[in-house]
Amino acid sequence: MSEINIESLTFEQAMKELETIVTSLESGDVALEDALKQFQEGMALSKHCQDTLNHAERTLTKMIAPDGSVQEFDVTE
Repeated sequence: MSEINIESLTFEQAMKELETIVTSLESGDVALEDALKQFQEGMALSKHCQDTLNHAERTLTKMIAPDGSVQEFDVTE
C-alpha cells in the first residue's frame, strides 16, 4: 500500500484498503513492525476518507438553500 498515493484514491478504494488493513490487524497474525506500518497506513486512509466525506457535506450544504429547497450549484466553486 505504501507505493500508492492515498490522495489519488477514491473514497471507495480507500475504504476497501482500510477494510483490508483492519482485517489483517484483527487476525493477530501480523508482526509488530508490520502492524505498526499497517496502523499508520490505516490512519492516513481514515483521514482521507473523513476529508472526502467532509468535502461532500460542504458541497451538499451549498446545494441546499436556507429554506430547505434545492438550489443550483456551480461545480467550479
